[in-house]
This record gives sequence, C-alpha cells and structure tokens, in this order.
Amino acid sequence: MQIGALAQSTGASRRSIRYYEQQGLLESQRTGKGWRVYDDLAVHRVLNVRALIGAGLTVDDIRQVVPCLDMKTEDFLACQGSPDEVLAMYEGRLAAVEEKAAELARYRAELVERIAVLRAGRPDEELAEVLRRAEEASAPA
Repeated sequence: MQIGALAQSTGASRRSIRYYEQQGLLESQRTGKGWRVYDDLAVHRVLNVRALIGAGLTVDDIRQVVPCLDMKTEDFLACQGSPDEVLAMYEGRLAAVEEKAAELARYRAELVERIAVLRAGRPDEELAEVLRRAEEASAPA
C-alpha cells in the first residue's frame, strides 16, 4: 500500500509515517517512480508506534521493541522479544512520568497558595470557586 493508504488506515499523518521510517521504526520499498510502498504489517507497526508514543515513550525507547512492532496491537504487550530490556525501559519511562507528575503537583500547590494569598483580600470570591473554575478549564473537551 502507498503512504496515503497507510495514513488513512492508521490515522497517522504522512509526515509521521516518513519520520517513523527515518528513525528506523518502519520500512518501505520504492516503486520505479520512487513512491513508498508498505506491506500489510506496516499497519500494525504504525498503530503500535503511535500507541507507544501516546503512552509517553520516546523513539529511542521504541527502538528497543522493534521486533514486536509488527504484531497486532492487542498482542503487542505479550511480545517476548527481550522482556528484561523492555520491562526496564517501561519502568524507566514510568519513573520519568511520575517525576513529572510530582513536579506538576508542586506547581499546582504553589499556584493554589498564591491564589489564596491574593484572594485573602477579596472575601467576595471563595478559593473553592477559583479551584472549581481552574478544574473546569483544565478538563478535556
């Protein structure tokens, strides 16, 4: 299939597909006219790459599981290519996410405190109301 069909089948942009190929996560053949042509397994590969990126993994992380990328998405987690390295990679990425979450929690606490100090002189508006509006603004649409 050509890049347009692969993009349509996976929801990935053509640019992303070319990027995955440049990074060694995807392979294509070239036609006589130089067009990229992908095999049917490319659909699973792109879907898996997108899912891993969506889970916060980097391209370098994903390179560690390249042998598993052609599996159907639902079978991907059962891949036994190199389980110790993959587990270590997932745990490392989880630690980075937890560190970022803790950092965001610190930012939130600082902002809440600053808002409380500023609102102290404005008794007409409760802190609870300010926090409720902040939560509404940050909720996914």
